[in-house]
Amino acid sequence: MVTRSEQAADETAANFLTDTDRLVFLMEEVTRRLRRTFDTSFEQFGLTRTQWRALAYLYRTPGLTQTELARELELERASVGQAIDRLEELSLVERRSAVNDRRVWHIHLMPAAVELLPKLRTEADAVYGRLLAGTDIDELDRLSAMLAAMQDNLDRN
Repeated sequence: MVTRSEQAADETAANFLTDTDRLVFLMEEVTRRLRRTFDTSFEQFGLTRTQWRALAYLYRTPGLTQTELARELELERASVGQAIDRLEELSLVERRSAVNDRRVWHIHLMPAAVELLPKLRTEADAVYGRLLAGTDIDELDRLSAMLAAMQDNLDRN
């Protein structure tokens, strides 16, 4: 037999998760699955999602320093350093010392990376296609605006 206090506790627990919790949890789950899908898709190239993102930023802005790249990727310098080390091992990037400061290294794509980038672009587009299947451009525009607004809200503290 269920007592009133047990029934009240069950109702409280059932109401604990709000619709906002469910929305945020869903956003986190989509992001987690997207990361996992990217990692699985890029394994065929011997790369991680972070390494792909690093190559993309370096293609767009050649010669970034490790600190600048870490800022772009929103990762710690040490994590970016490990990614760069691996990309160097694969002959996809090289570090070049700064002219005026031997402690600073600029990172540049190697020809092998430039050749690989179109394949990576195709793979990324396939992942995005899976993610956005059945979504029309107006919905994407609204989603983009909402996410930008959420980001701004969090940046305001």
